[in-house]
Amino acid sequence: MKNVANDYVIRVSGSLHDIDADSWNSLLQLQEDANPLMRHEYLCAMGDSASASAATGWRPHILTLYKAGVLQAACAVYLKDHSYGEYVFDWAWANAYRQHGLHYYPKALVASPFTPVPGARLLARSPQSRLALVQALLGWCMEQGLSSLHLLFGNSSDLAACTEAGMMLRHTVQFHWQNLHDGYADFDAFLASLAQDKRKKIRQERRKVEQAGVRFRSALGAEISRADWDFFYRCYERTYLEHGNTPYLSRDFFERMANTMPQHWLLFVAERQGRPIATSLIAVRADDSGLAGPSADGSGVERVAYGRYWGALERVD
Repeated sequence: MKNVANDYVIRVSGSLHDIDADSWNSLLQLQEDANPLMRHEYLCAMGDSASASAATGWRPHILTLYKAGVLQAACAVYLKDHSYGEYVFDWAWANAYRQHGLHYYPKALVASPFTPVPGARLLARSPQSRLALVQALLGWCMEQGLSSLHLLFGNSSDLAACTEAGMMLRHTVQFHWQNLHDGYADFDAFLASLAQDKRKKIRQERRKVEQAGVRFRSALGAEISRADWDFFYRCYERTYLEHGNTPYLSRDFFERMANTMPQHWLLFVAERQGRPIATSLIAVRADDSGLAGPSADGSGVERVAYGRYWGALERVD
């Protein structure tokens, strides 16, 4: 379809594979906070691994806006049959609809599945094309007869476009650590900035772990071995099962991450007597070492880590 007023050609696809990966990723890199959790490879892996697919209640659609054959804006929107995996709770809305004899599901969700990391959700070359994308989304939702459209963990540009289009804002709180000013020289320098009681508690906890014989190692990108990925998934899966839930992400998803975008993953492994007991996996920018803050070499490259997955097979008492 075509938006005559803005001369945009609007296309709706059922798969991100219909969009060229370089075109999508190049558009992502134009955004103010292009984190790797919106890359073409990441979103495709969600569907290809059956982690976020029609079978699990995530029916993907890709909206794109073209002008003169050039991709101007794009987003991934999912038709959801439930509200699981969003980290934003709207069960009260669903209950209200049901009590009034209305259908809340399916609803439309613009998000990176299972990923409560803020960042660009509406990829666009300009504020004008971003607003046009939101308007196209709203029009498509009305054509589909959907109850509502939701955008989760968007950046300031996304929120501005949604507000201008007349959408309501929902406020949440997250805790982000930032290595401000000139950056801390080391962990002791960071501790020195804290109040005495907090500094003492952290040191006591670290000493307890050291006395228990626990040591840590890290692996970045291609350094993460197949055995490391297998151990990580055992920990990840167990964390969910211990809480009576099925893991959102499959082992196949992480296999695809290892194969298609390994440079964006940093793995920490806790070991005792040479045996792994716990692990943590975080996403990182491809041009950093996984540590947040100014680069140690003074290059000025911003380094950002996005904490995501963890689990343990043994406790440290």
